Amino acid sequence: MGTMQESPVLQHRGAPADEPPTRPHGDVDDQLIGEVPFRSWGRYPLYPAKLVSLNWQDDFPRVIQQNAGMPGGALAVGMGRSYGDSCLLKDGNLMVATGMNRLLSFDAASGLLTAEAGLTLAQLLDFAVPHGWFLPVSPGTKYVTLGGAVANDIHGKNHHLAGTFGSHVRRFTLVRSDGTQMECSPTENSDWYAATIGGLGLTGVITNISLQLKPIVSRFIDYEGIQFHGVDEFLALTEQYQHVEYTVSWVDVTSTGKNFARGIFMLGDHSKIPDKLTRSKDPKLVFPLDAPGAMLNSMTVAAFNTAFFHKQIKPRVRALQDYEPFFYPLDKVLHWNRMYGKSGLLQFQYAIPWESAREGTIAILNEVAKSGLASFLAVLKAFGDVPSPGMMSFPQPGITLALDFPIKPEKSFALFDRLAAMTLDYGGKLYPAKDARMTPAQFQKSYPEWQRFARYKDPLLSSSFWERVTQ
Repeated sequence: MGTMQESPVLQHRGAPADEPPTRPHGDVDDQLIGEVPFRSWGRYPLYPAKLVSLNWQDDFPRVIQQNAGMPGGALAVGMGRSYGDSCLLKDGNLMVATGMNRLLSFDAASGLLTAEAGLTLAQLLDFAVPHGWFLPVSPGTKYVTLGGAVANDIHGKNHHLAGTFGSHVRRFTLVRSDGTQMECSPTENSDWYAATIGGLGLTGVITNISLQLKPIVSRFIDYEGIQFHGVDEFLALTEQYQHVEYTVSWVDVTSTGKNFARGIFMLGDHSKIPDKLTRSKDPKLVFPLDAPGAMLNSMTVAAFNTAFFHKQIKPRVRALQDYEPFFYPLDKVLHWNRMYGKSGLLQFQYAIPWESAREGTIAILNEVAKSGLASFLAVLKAFGDVPSPGMMSFPQPGITLALDFPIKPEKSFALFDRLAAMTLDYGGKLYPAKDARMTPAQFQKSYPEWQRFARYKDPLLSSSFWERVTQ
């Protein structure tokens, strides 16, 4: 295995990245290290915290020792792309790890890459794609760190075949606040491996990660988009195309009657026709300011949903599509979360098991439609039965639905409370990385292993989410 200590792509600390509005474009600036707000991607809630920069793998014990006597505890954070408060710690110390973004080794024959946990998926792709390798699992944004991907055990469009991100993590180094360092893998410190994958960054700081990549010969995806009407048609397409690597659906949650739950089923495989492999161009579009709160309403979102559904002139289209718009359609516009206004947005995501998935999904979509609240980023897909390696991982076999809503406290909070209660009534669970409203009872029912997991939690690490749901 060749070692690469000074990769110019990965060592550049000003590499383009789409980051929360309170942080600069690129790595965290020295002038922002101190008492400043740190926002999650939903921009709610907003808590004061002290930001401390982690740039080297041996920084963590020193930083913890310096702050051990201070109230509030500590938490390692990356790009802040979690939607709620799992990456926040009110009055605590946020250890920003994006400076730890070095590529440590890469085997061009096997595709095994080892890098520091602050490396973003965007930076990884800039290096790996020209070498003919791709992420084994990718979320809907590439602006997350490797450490964040492990801490949330992220999932993607290929969960039904590839499982979660953690399934492809061969090993990682975990450093505890007492200075203990552990190498974790499925066979070495396997209990810590399971607790840390999906463990929300609470078991310690991950300093480096070995990830198995997958080979590609082209940037292109053999794409197909199919219009569907209703949950039953979605389920039929899911069954028909379960052999295709990537499947996901956009669903219209504003329409009722004959257009209820209409959507576009999107599927694709990596093209097998060799083509030039190049790194992606940097995004140039920026959402310039916070949109007026009234811009997103039931009428404007309904109009958008109708236009989006009918953008396919034909019920079925096929195309050769670059991987960027297929995997990361929103990443081309930096700070797109500003379109929800300065109050921010809430995201709601559930996973309901197959035995109740159809009934529960129809009921929840009906509840959203009649609420009159606007959500145009609605993603519906199936989770497969590949077991997640993490003790606290979110995916389970069944259906998952993710919805974005602008924050309107008098309406959206009550809707979220109803949707969460319905999810649990149908045997489902909620996603901590997307959550800002989950109650202790809802969390503990969704994650019955939480007390076992708590035994692995580092005593000096915490988050506002953990403190909220374990009261």
